[in-house]
Amino acid sequence: MRSSLPKVLHPLRGLPIIEHAVRTIVQATGQKPLIVVGADAGLVRAVIGERAEYAVQADALGTGHAVMQAEIALRGDPAQQFIITAADMPLVRPETLQRLAAERERSGAAIVMLTVLVNDPRGFGRVVRDAAGNVRAVVEEVACTPEQLRISELNGAIYCIEAAWLWGALRRIQPNPRKGEYFLTDLVEIAVADGRTVRAIGGDDIDECIGINTRVDLADADAALRRRINRAHMLNGVSIVDPTTTYIDLDVLIGADTTILPNCHLLGGTRIGTGSTIGPDTLLRDSIVGDNCDIRQSVLEGAQVDEGASAGPFSHLREGSHVGRGAHVGNFGEMKKSTLGAHSKMGHFGYLGDATVGEGVNIGAGAVTCNYDGVRKNPTTIGDGAFIGSDTMLVAPVEVGANATTGAGAVVTKNVPPDSVAVGLPARVIRRKAPKGGASS
Repeated sequence: MRSSLPKVLHPLRGLPIIEHAVRTIVQATGQKPLIVVGADAGLVRAVIGERAEYAVQADALGTGHAVMQAEIALRGDPAQQFIITAADMPLVRPETLQRLAAERERSGAAIVMLTVLVNDPRGFGRVVRDAAGNVRAVVEEVACTPEQLRISELNGAIYCIEAAWLWGALRRIQPNPRKGEYFLTDLVEIAVADGRTVRAIGGDDIDECIGINTRVDLADADAALRRRINRAHMLNGVSIVDPTTTYIDLDVLIGADTTILPNCHLLGGTRIGTGSTIGPDTLLRDSIVGDNCDIRQSVLEGAQVDEGASAGPFSHLREGSHVGRGAHVGNFGEMKKSTLGAHSKMGHFGYLGDATVGEGVNIGAGAVTCNYDGVRKNPTTIGDGAFIGSDTMLVAPVEVGANATTGAGAVVTKNVPPDSVAVGLPARVIRRKAPKGGASS
């Protein structure tokens, strides 16, 4: 990978590569996996934690050697069979692992392995069969003869192996003379020599066998996983106008009848309700969007938008922003740790920082909450029904009462009482407004 980050911790659709592998094992078996870790042990443990058990391979002496390190932890395990898969193959599906396990249990084979027919070998070993079609060996690419390199059936590097046979067979693997490594694939020839059956199940999704060794492979895996994720959402009732330009992380949830327009990135733990329209050119990260919302050409990061609300074009809702039911943030509006109450509007060129805005409030163009005094962030509170004139500067900490009005260009440094009008620099109250339904004074 040419990276300071261990390969299995590189991100893939919002999760580290190894997280995909761990989730797949848990979904397939309902049990904790055992991860064989090397020099990156501490970093892997920091990500996966107690959701797995660990064995350490101090010296990288091949795949067979890696499985040998698991023997101490697993030798007394009551399991009848073990599934062995690779942490750098994140697209393997739980149902594929279940197929392997079911076939080994049914057939009594020593090994059931996944194979795939592809033209691009990607460094995978070749499956050698005899004239009757029986699997006789798996030859790693580095050890293949020119004739064997032409074999198109590749070893998918995923196995289900009989537990009682495995440990003794591992000790019979000899180091490869070219690399000095212990290849797990040598177990196939050992099983054949023991008179045991080795069965191969053909994979019906070649994407499952994408192994990641370079950033090129990572991009290929990302493209394949995006297709899988987008297809699942579309089959669940989401309209994705252009799947090739839509990027949805694995943990994102989207309700039916929502439409995703081109060039959208839906990331992290984002949740979107039903009947909403997202995009085009929109990024949502760890955000919640309710039903029947419209988010256009905007960026939401850790924000919440309630039912029937809208944002954009070119809005930026930063962490802690909450747009209430039916409210609107318009073009070039920005919010940070602020609440915009139900049916309130900030039409354009405004900034709300550390602000609480009530319901039915109008925030005029260019209005800004001046929340930072050079030392600390200060709050602004705006009551229900207030009208904030264009280019008003609200110098926090400050409150504007319910049904109050600030004039265009006002610089508000002191609290504005409810039902009053404040104008000027600094702003001063020039008259009182009657509460709704009364006379002014």
